[in-house]
Amino acid sequence: MKLKQRVVLLAILLVIFIFTKVFLIDNLDTSAANREDQRAFHRMMASLRVELDPRLDHTLQSPWEIAAQWVVPREVYPEETPELGAVMHAMATKKIMKADVGYKGTQLKALLILEGGQKVVFKPKRYARDYIVEGEPYAGYDRHNAEVAAFHLDRILGFRRAPLVVGRFVNLRMEIKPVATEQLLSTFLTLGNSTCFYGKCYYCRETEPACADGDTMEGSVTLWLPDAWPLQKHRHPWGRTYREGKLARWEYDESYCDAVKKTSPYDSGPRLLDIIDTAIFDYLIGNADRHHYESFQDDEGASMLILLDNAKSFGNPSLDERSILAPLYQCCIIRVSTWNRLNYLKNGVLKSALKTAMSHDPISPVLSDPHLDAMDQRLLSILATVKQCTDQFGPDIVLVEDRMTLSHL
Repeated sequence: MKLKQRVVLLAILLVIFIFTKVFLIDNLDTSAANREDQRAFHRMMASLRVELDPRLDHTLQSPWEIAAQWVVPREVYPEETPELGAVMHAMATKKIMKADVGYKGTQLKALLILEGGQKVVFKPKRYARDYIVEGEPYAGYDRHNAEVAAFHLDRILGFRRAPLVVGRFVNLRMEIKPVATEQLLSTFLTLGNSTCFYGKCYYCRETEPACADGDTMEGSVTLWLPDAWPLQKHRHPWGRTYREGKLARWEYDESYCDAVKKTSPYDSGPRLLDIIDTAIFDYLIGNADRHHYESFQDDEGASMLILLDNAKSFGNPSLDERSILAPLYQCCIIRVSTWNRLNYLKNGVLKSALKTAMSHDPISPVLSDPHLDAMDQRLLSILATVKQCTDQFGPDIVLVEDRMTLSHL
């Protein structure tokens, strides 16, 4: 064989070797990542059921100290939380030391201080489980059970970006009124045999109070994030105008995502992918009211989008508001880990997992079956939307690797 032919042959073999090596490494990396996603899913499924148990392994710490130590820039709580049941038990049972009107907002809530100095937000029951909220997808009062269900969905999706929430029954006459501030106490009234209050908020009206069953009121309590982690509020780039006849730009501009990608903090870092995760989360629960969102302060786009205020969800199981998914179908990108998790949850696994996760909550059953069935159907719509994106642009463009090593030390 001539020298020239040998050189050509060696060059071809070298190219084949390089491509084979790159291909194998890529496949090994992808397989390793997928295997880790699968292991994480199985760990989550094994720890779904959270029994409210007062016992703590860390006897020198309060449940509030433990929960505060969980918070890091990309998680509110870690993947493995053997103390979660104890923290939630404390949220559901600790003595109420003070009660005040809720922080500013549009919906009725109360701010409670529990024994040990922990703040929680109490949202009262306004609807029966099978009540259908008609009208716009963001219509109606806040749903306390939606906060509970959304927290457990956050666990199941592996996001871990929602503050802890648990159901709680409170006796308004015995537990709240004796420790209520004058401002809150002035909003109490009695209707028939029921104790009621209407609080202070933008839409709070004396004519529309929340009423207990006698003196006992069902509600949800959300754990206040530690003061060491102040929040920063942002306008959601896919927020609605809430004005009849006036559309937001994303509602008529199909290239809107391109403009978003050019603005901070969506031009770099994890924030845009967080927006898309949140769109998936909100579509599953039917929340079309995410006009703003919070992150940790001074984070320069690095911290997570925190899944706060999920109570405008689970209003109508028959309504699938596809516009909630606009960030997904306009940007056509999704985290590989999110895509894998969604696929693990199809074929009824999501409904089963959520029922199991919520089964030990004090206000169980948290959701009616039509809402659980609706989530399984919405999951199929999400998977179909991603499939349309991959058919159009290819999986290499649509499926984005974004894994971060997190520490809770």
